Amino acid sequence: MASQDWFDKDFYAVLGVSKDVTPAELKKVYRKLARKYHPDSNPGDAASEAKFKEISEANSVLSDPAQRKEYDQVRAMGNGARFTAGAGGQGGGGFEDVFGGMFNQGGGGRRTTGFQSGGGFEDIFGGMFGGGGFGQTNGGFRGNGGPTKGRDIVASTTLDFQTAVVGDTITLTQSEGKPIKVRIPAGVHDGQKIRLRGRGEQSMDGGESGDIVLTIAVRPHPVFERDGLNLRLDVPVTFAEAALGATIEVPTLGGEPVRLRVAPGTPSGRVLRVKGRGVATKEGTGDLLASVQIAVPSHLSDKAREAVEALAAALPAENPRADLLDRARQ
Repeated sequence: MASQDWFDKDFYAVLGVSKDVTPAELKKVYRKLARKYHPDSNPGDAASEAKFKEISEANSVLSDPAQRKEYDQVRAMGNGARFTAGAGGQGGGGFEDVFGGMFNQGGGGRRTTGFQSGGGFEDIFGGMFGGGGFGQTNGGFRGNGGPTKGRDIVASTTLDFQTAVVGDTITLTQSEGKPIKVRIPAGVHDGQKIRLRGRGEQSMDGGESGDIVLTIAVRPHPVFERDGLNLRLDVPVTFAEAALGATIEVPTLGGEPVRLRVAPGTPSGRVLRVKGRGVATKEGTGDLLASVQIAVPSHLSDKAREAVEALAAALPAENPRADLLDRARQ
């Protein structure tokens, strides 16, 4: 998405938050909306898929402090005059030429990619003459030094959860149709930035090209969550399995289920660990953490109810909340 489009897109309204929303509140709202509109939760629903892309785009900008600051500045400037490029090397186009509307959306299927130019007002007013900020004397029109570096291009792409965990090669498509192959390393997280050196805007005076700064947005998974290099999930077990012990199957990301032993008397919330089945990166490999959640039947037959009542009568008369109440009074 070009910076020009920020004039017309109210990302705060898209997410339903105020302009002074905190990062923690923003993250909470985004996760709730992402779960609601995720394509996996709405198969075949084009409207939900479009809404999901819209909220992912809004979150990728507002969750990044630098982009959010730039967005707020650009939106504030939208109340006044818009800028038109001069007749120099950038051409005689309008605002889109100044801000570098060089790329259209690319990728397909499980990812959505968009580009926007620049890195704040320093690039907006100074970068169009070869990159850099005000007051620098490193060449071009502003000094007698060497050639200036081309401007950076800011891009964003949305990946599905598994692609972010295991890595992949994706394609960014320029407006003239030239594809750019980008290797996504294993273990990238939501909001992470990847710098592609020399793939940005060309220098106007023979210097090195700018970079592409790619911001990653990751779709939530319906089962797994990231916790650093670990993967977490909730695993339901029956009361009988928790009380008497059992061997259960637990899913893994992109692999076959593993079998775990639930010890007799396992309480709800206990975490079972599977070594080495988390996120594998150059820095290390995490684990799979399965949190036990005891599933209570919502309907009981008369026979089952009698059995539960008999069990309750046979158990010691203990109040499991007694310690909780005592500690609350301290």
